[in-house]
Amino acid sequence: MKVSFISLGCAKNLVNTEQMMALCRDAGMELLPEGAAADAVVINTCGFIDSAKSEAIDTILSVAEQKAAGQVGKILVAGCLSQRYKEEILRELPEVDGILGTGSYGEIVQALQEVVSGGTPCRFGSIHAPVEELDRVLTTPSHYAYLRIAEGCDNHCAYCVIPSLRGRYRSRRLEDVVREAEKLADAGVKECIVIAQDITRYGTDLYNKKMLPELLRRLCRLDFRWIRLHYLYPDEITDELIDTIADEPKILNYLDLPIQHCNDKVLSAMNRRDTKAELLALFAKLRARIPGLVLRTSLITGLPYEDEDAFNELCEFLREVRIERAGVFPYSPEEGTPAAKMGNRVDTAEAERRAELVVDVQSEIMDDFNESRMGETVEVLCDGFDSQAMCYAGRSYAESPDIDGRIYFTADREIDPGRFVMVRITGTMDGELTGELEED
Repeated sequence: MKVSFISLGCAKNLVNTEQMMALCRDAGMELLPEGAAADAVVINTCGFIDSAKSEAIDTILSVAEQKAAGQVGKILVAGCLSQRYKEEILRELPEVDGILGTGSYGEIVQALQEVVSGGTPCRFGSIHAPVEELDRVLTTPSHYAYLRIAEGCDNHCAYCVIPSLRGRYRSRRLEDVVREAEKLADAGVKECIVIAQDITRYGTDLYNKKMLPELLRRLCRLDFRWIRLHYLYPDEITDELIDTIADEPKILNYLDLPIQHCNDKVLSAMNRRDTKAELLALFAKLRARIPGLVLRTSLITGLPYEDEDAFNELCEFLREVRIERAGVFPYSPEEGTPAAKMGNRVDTAEAERRAELVVDVQSEIMDDFNESRMGETVEVLCDGFDSQAMCYAGRSYAESPDIDGRIYFTADREIDPGRFVMVRITGTMDGELTGELEED
């Protein structure tokens, strides 16, 4: 059987796709690149917010056109969209031949065998089951990879559907995570990106204590050059974790803390456990303890109870704390969430207008951050030659793959992807940094 995969959404979803690919490979199936003529196409979807749902549906319809033209055989839809809209997919998208929920990634081989035999697999295992320990086919460039340490979420933010799609929080066993990390290091991975919906909670369900500091110390003993952390919840950050990040040279001074807002009334309505004062104190502590720290966050505008004063407070907060990176999203009410039933709603157009204004604020902060780096020489992990820019592209500790842009630099010799080089920052190009290779 010839199978191709399309992975949509976040890095956690990509890990699930890579696991399904490994299962298919081990079953003797031939893995084809996206867009190739295949007996079956597996689309691993995101269904978190409206834009993600639209992207998933557009992708399904695009592959359906290939199917109608005889270029592909069957379509199997997996992931969060399937988990959330099982009946709707089967009813409204007749081009789809089978669906797989987020609790059944491990059943991909059986589902594909069923679908190519003319069946209509509809597999939905428990979303609360322990995390399956599965091999992966790495689809990222060979010099970096994601290491998922837990599944699900127990935070139950009022606007979020993830707990209903991915289940309760389940940590992987420490020894299983380290074993996978050892394989990544042995395969030549230079940058290990630690991910989960909430990595700060790691271990609390299995060991009755926060185990992220211990895990990070274990990872630092392996042959990685960089270890990057994604999705730390502010209220779960301990002094031990801060000290570990500050003391371990391999852990990058880059932290992704999704705060969503700063106004106390909005935070309370969202069922967040922070206050503005606590966020300010945490950021001050982090910057004092970790020199050169780059912060990334996620922000939502137009949430229930965000009046004009609360929105202005958010803008002023951002100007004060100078978060270097931010993803900004207008609020979209998601059915099945408490926030969708709340009053004090901001209409969609106003939420979008506010999001644009926050982007403007963040652009000024980003420009200032870029300006502060002029003339600096930084360590860059080369991603390869960019044929459009006609120069090399890479990332420093301050740029995470696919979300933060890259550093473009010239060199008078060939630089292999995955090589660490020193680059002197000399300018900007469309908001991204440019520079020149510094010889050793």
